[in-house]
Amino acid sequence: MAAVTDRLATEDATEDVVRGPEEAAAARAVEAEPLLHRNLLNLSLHPGGCRHLLHLCAQQSPEELQRLRFLRLGTHEDPGLLEAALAQLPSRLPQLYSLMLLGGQQQDSEGYRLRGNLTSLPSCLSGLAHLTHLDLSFNKLETLPACVSQLPCLDTLLISYNDFSELPVSFPALTFYAAVHNYLQMVPAALGTLSTLQRLDLSDNLLDTLPPEIGDLSNLVELNLARNRLGSLPDSLTKLHSLRLCVLFSNLLTSLPIGLTRLPLLTRLDLRANKLREVPPEYLDAPCVQLQENPLGRPPPDPPSPPGTPVVPEMPSLFLTSELDSFLVTPQGCSVTLACGFRLYFPEGATATPITIHYRLWLPEPRLVPLGPHDTLLSHVLELQPHGVAFQQDVGLWLLFSPPRARRYREVVVRTLSEDSWTDLETHLEGVVASKRLWARCQVPHFSWFLVVSRPVSNTCLVQPEGALLLSSVHPGIKVVFPPGATEEPRRVRMQVVHVASLDLEALLGDPEAAMSPLLCLWQDSVPDFLQPITIQLPLPPGVTGLSLDRSCLHLLYRAPPSATWDDITMQVALELTHLYARFQVTHFSWYWLWYTTKTCVGGLARKAWERLRLHRVNLIALQRRRDPEQVLLQCLPRNKVDATLKRLLERYRGPEPSDTVELFEGEKFFAAFERGIHVDAERPDCVEGRVCFVFYSHLKNVKEVYVTTALDRETQAVRGQVSFYRGEVPTEVPEEAEAARQKKAADTLWLATLPIKLPRLRRSQGPGLGPEQGPGASLSLEPLNLGDPESGFLTQGNLLCVGKRLGPDWQAVALNLGLSYSELQRIRHEFRDDLDGQIRHMLFSWAERQAGRPGAVWLLVQALEQSDRQDVAEEVRAILKLGLQKFQANIQRLGLAPSDPSPPCTSTAQSPEPTQA
Repeated sequence: MAAVTDRLATEDATEDVVRGPEEAAAARAVEAEPLLHRNLLNLSLHPGGCRHLLHLCAQQSPEELQRLRFLRLGTHEDPGLLEAALAQLPSRLPQLYSLMLLGGQQQDSEGYRLRGNLTSLPSCLSGLAHLTHLDLSFNKLETLPACVSQLPCLDTLLISYNDFSELPVSFPALTFYAAVHNYLQMVPAALGTLSTLQRLDLSDNLLDTLPPEIGDLSNLVELNLARNRLGSLPDSLTKLHSLRLCVLFSNLLTSLPIGLTRLPLLTRLDLRANKLREVPPEYLDAPCVQLQENPLGRPPPDPPSPPGTPVVPEMPSLFLTSELDSFLVTPQGCSVTLACGFRLYFPEGATATPITIHYRLWLPEPRLVPLGPHDTLLSHVLELQPHGVAFQQDVGLWLLFSPPRARRYREVVVRTLSEDSWTDLETHLEGVVASKRLWARCQVPHFSWFLVVSRPVSNTCLVQPEGALLLSSVHPGIKVVFPPGATEEPRRVRMQVVHVASLDLEALLGDPEAAMSPLLCLWQDSVPDFLQPITIQLPLPPGVTGLSLDRSCLHLLYRAPPSATWDDITMQVALELTHLYARFQVTHFSWYWLWYTTKTCVGGLARKAWERLRLHRVNLIALQRRRDPEQVLLQCLPRNKVDATLKRLLERYRGPEPSDTVELFEGEKFFAAFERGIHVDAERPDCVEGRVCFVFYSHLKNVKEVYVTTALDRETQAVRGQVSFYRGEVPTEVPEEAEAARQKKAADTLWLATLPIKLPRLRRSQGPGLGPEQGPGASLSLEPLNLGDPESGFLTQGNLLCVGKRLGPDWQAVALNLGLSYSELQRIRHEFRDDLDGQIRHMLFSWAERQAGRPGAVWLLVQALEQSDRQDVAEEVRAILKLGLQKFQANIQRLGLAPSDPSPPCTSTAQSPEPTQA
């Protein structure tokens, strides 16, 4: 300890020299600030948390440290410094109730959470006589330090995301034990001695059996064994008469004990994704049992081989969590389900030697998405490594995607990068077509990047030297004839047809008589032109026949990428007209379009129509929360969904009507900038200096909720601001007023639209005895969400956010104790399936909004936390309420509404004053 203290002093002196005297003094002042707030100290996100803890122990008086009951410390520190800081706890913080030593606060370059540096604990921690809650998650512990088993009052132990291979069980007083995502292969029989245990979570391990002694856990309420390798369950599970929740999702179960569904308090038994072919009838009739994704009723596998025949092990199934980015594939093969919902199937013999596969899910950025002019992105981009590794058998790949809105004349394909070029794979769709999620299945020989796109239907043919015929499956009148001798070597030709809605283009073109044929795209593998002219047949534009048309109004347009212009080649080819069709001959391929119009300059019209075909009409909406107008919802969505979305949102939000329709290209980037005294206050990587970045894709909803604040005084006037939308790069300066932005509007400007934002002003409270000269009240014209009442205390939005960050996976138990239904929990988990923080915030704030204005709501939350065995959070809420009541009484006395001498009334959370001497 002395060596560490000397090293700290040396480092501080070195920093003083580097900083200079003024900066060093400022830094000393910051370090000297009391970081202890009531009985809570959170240093997990604080840079140099161990250093601050040591400074606090050295400078704070013992009386101040006696009150500390909750300590949260990050373990991404120097191991020696971390050990020195922990060694101070028993002597300086003897009343510690909850200790959280957490890793996972930092991320690597790819965004994955890093483990902390904690590998052991100092033996002196056994002196924490009052410690009941210990969290050691996201560290590198392989064995549990002996000091932990010597803690006399410990009832909650969390050792998730470590490297344990054996489960330590020497804790007779535990009520909650979590060892998620370790390397546990067996559960010791001594587990049955934990008679007080109420919640046990051993999910994401390597367990294949359970000891019969698990039935001795008579007080067990929740048991989670999801994502293990259990093949059977002991009959002793039927003795767990206190069990309410049992999760056995994603195991290898083939049989079930009789009587498990008869447990008197059981409300949910999750048996999904196992190997169950037959189950006792009681499981089929029980409403609490979930049996989806099991091969129920399917024929059994082939009978076992005769004696002496080597037994082939069953192909393993892997279910990865969001923290895992790799898995091992052996010559035996395996089936893998990624956390994002994508699936892979490696057949037996796909690889000759074991190989580790890494995967990563990329956001759909334009630089990663090779979209054609009329393609639509339907999924994220999946990267599988190592790139280019060749498998001996094709690997099956299932990509989850959102079905496109427009399905007529379109098809869904998987696109991959192969030899520096993007190609489309043969794709099959699986799932219910009417559902919101489908799988695109394909076979791949090697790994690269993969994504799902919707494209116009493509027809293909192989042109031989003796000729060929290519027909369109979209329009039977479109065909291409290849005469004999058109090519010396076989070449593959592809064709796409894009339908054009003439009614939508009349207003744009300004020509009511304009009509056009479907847009035809032809391309080939090889670059050389054909040796013989190729005959193309296109239907005449709607309403035009070969007997009545005016040939001077008929135009054949041609476009060759990357050129953005359309050339009129009517005079360069010989158009042969029939009653319904036009035929012409060419020697090379690109885009062809047949127009009938009275306009003389057809190229400019075609360019407008071409751009309109590539545009998606969307609305940009800005709405403010009714209870907290500083919270603003920004949403970009298709125009046909605006009315339904507004109808759904206006119960919680208020705001202006949607902006005018803004036309955006597929994958185009734009920015929402807050102006006129309003700036964004949000911890988001895409919020920079009051600007929020969007990347628009037609099938994705772009929704962002941000908090807008202002430094202006709102006591006398309401603050009016605006949010303006800009295309392309962020401009260096944004206009201060909407009128200035409108003046800048032009064909090539970056500005799109501007919507108003209004923050309410503070109104003065005119209570009895208050004159106009007294200060303003504390209420807003639109009050923010405050849970509670003056008698029992308030919880603000900030308090609720802090509570939500502490809940973690326990939020579901808290939600049930708050009265939320199972169906509502399922909906929240589905809507925020990849975002645990989003699940917690949505549950907590949706419940709080329903409780707004009701007395005693905060105590419902405290009671739910206690029933969910989160005494630590309940104590923290009580401390917040107590502090709020003290401030409330002080404000009443300061305003003269209550005498200052008498003691405040006794409440359930306020302490009684000391008796006075007569």
